[in-house]
Amino acid sequence: MKKTQLREMNVAELKIKLDENLEALQNLKFQQALQQLDDGTLITKTRKEVAQIKTVLNEYKLGVRVSQGEKE
Repeated sequence: MKKTQLREMNVAELKIKLDENLEALQNLKFQQALQQLDDGTLITKTRKEVAQIKTVLNEYKLGVRVSQGEKE
């Protein structure tokens, strides 16, 4: 997912996406442990996306970014 798409999402959508990615990351790690994971870069890509989502959520928390409905 691109950064611009993440920045257009609201907080609730970001939290849902974060939960999905954390679950996917856990599944990927299990697959890797069982040596069933073909593409090891999926873990890296998922971790990067989790970090990007957490960054945007933190921006909302700090007030750097405001939701679409909260603009003054």
